[in-house]
Amino acid sequence: MLKSKKLSKRLGKEKVQLVEEPTKEVAARQDQLTTAIKKNFTKQVHDLVVKQALLQETGLAEQAEVMMKHLNDKVMTDDTAEEVSTSEVKKIISSLMKAEARRMILEDGVRPDGRKPDEIRSIWCEVDVFPRTHGSAMFKRGATQAVTVTTLGSPALGQYVEDMDGEAIYHYMHHYNMPPYASGEAGRMGSPKRREIGHGNLAQRALEPMIPSQEEFPYTIRVVSEIVSSNGSTSQASVCGSTLSLMSAGVPLKKPVAGIAMGLMSTPDMSHYEMLSDIQGLEDHVGDMDFKVAGTKDGITAIQMDIKLTGINVEILREALSRAKTGRMHIMDKMMAVISEPRTKLSQFAPKVEQVTVPADRIGELIGPGGKVIKEIIKVSGAQVDIEEDEERKVGVVNVSSDDAEAIANAKKMIENIIRVVEIGDEFDGTVSRIENYGAFVEYLPGRDGLVHISNMSTSYVRDANELVKLGDEIHVRVSEIKDDGKIGMSMLTLEEENKVKADEANEAKVVILMTEVAVMAIVAVEEITIEATTIGTATVVKV
Repeated sequence: MLKSKKLSKRLGKEKVQLVEEPTKEVAARQDQLTTAIKKNFTKQVHDLVVKQALLQETGLAEQAEVMMKHLNDKVMTDDTAEEVSTSEVKKIISSLMKAEARRMILEDGVRPDGRKPDEIRSIWCEVDVFPRTHGSAMFKRGATQAVTVTTLGSPALGQYVEDMDGEAIYHYMHHYNMPPYASGEAGRMGSPKRREIGHGNLAQRALEPMIPSQEEFPYTIRVVSEIVSSNGSTSQASVCGSTLSLMSAGVPLKKPVAGIAMGLMSTPDMSHYEMLSDIQGLEDHVGDMDFKVAGTKDGITAIQMDIKLTGINVEILREALSRAKTGRMHIMDKMMAVISEPRTKLSQFAPKVEQVTVPADRIGELIGPGGKVIKEIIKVSGAQVDIEEDEERKVGVVNVSSDDAEAIANAKKMIENIIRVVEIGDEFDGTVSRIENYGAFVEYLPGRDGLVHISNMSTSYVRDANELVKLGDEIHVRVSEIKDDGKIGMSMLTLEEENKVKADEANEAKVVILMTEVAVMAIVAVEEITIEATTIGTATVVKV
């Protein structure tokens, strides 16, 4: 407290006087009227406070008329005195109601709605209030009601934000709306106001630490809390409702989050105070503090304090946090009775998103020249494919999304085939893409070819590859060689067939001599050696 005063004295500025102080005559008149109403209508003022706290019809207008008549007839009897107006009486009633509410709490230990200081209003929760949304929930605490809707989208739908710290992409957003009818008023409904933006940010900060990473849950998440009825602590109702909505949508929250608003009533010298749990609108209006605390069973994730005092000491803050935890755990129990953990299955209406991680140096290979490869994947599979580079982990993150699970599976298979590291012995069903005399080129993976030499096409002698295969044929091949330059040699032979050929070659010495027909006649027969001669064109092949 002392430090706060010193800081205020050193850095603070003089208060700007926006409203003129009343003259002595006006102040004396107000004191006279206030004393008269307080003396003659104490019970009526008390009843007005209780009715307002219980959200009943107060009859304020009728009471003001009765009090005005009494003041004009019994108090302001001087002919020179100005007649008391209804608006003047209502201002005095408002001031007396505030004083009475504070007196009830500080002196009687009873809150205007009859609760004890640490008592929380009745709580009611429900999930899946809307069948078509990805996730929804209703959280009601007293007369405060929040409906929260969760929508899941592709990671590509994240919100791009540029601020003083640079650029960022938000994959979790929380928006808060409180239309005028929520507090019984009529007004325009347009863009979010300062209060709505602030409450949305508070709820977002409360839940953000519990939102799973993109690696764990590759979705963009938007949560919207609609306050349909307000009687205090709507921001914390949106925190509770959002937790329920996210879990119903199948978002794997690390831990559920609940929130509560704590209040404070104190004497001017702080010699006596009362800490209030779960304050309602009236207590927020007449009290000294609105301390919002949100968190899990293990700790706090967000706090916000609105205070009308110059400061509070450490003991009061410690008590407020302790009482807030007790209240949060009570609220959490009510929430967990409705849904105890996030659902393991997403809504049938939610988009399906799966993630593939690729080495950073192979992102270009997956995209292809001018985006040729990735466009082909999208066209053939029917799924949406987005690639982001994770500079911290030095990998590429590929998000595949679609309403059709089969489309996702096809796209993932194509991606995995493109980035697959081929090893000797791997087998594929490929397509003949080009034929030469010396062999056939086979596309064994999308965009990746290997050569099957004629010597690896059959166990028998093959003169020309065209004799065995045609363009477009589907054949089963095996990787037999990976050259230093990355070229792939393939074989149509099974491993057993290839081993048999090698064994035959080892047992049979072959000498191939190309010579003229005249030279063949000069060969002399040697014991146990057979000479066979075959003429090919102008040459003769001699097999020994």
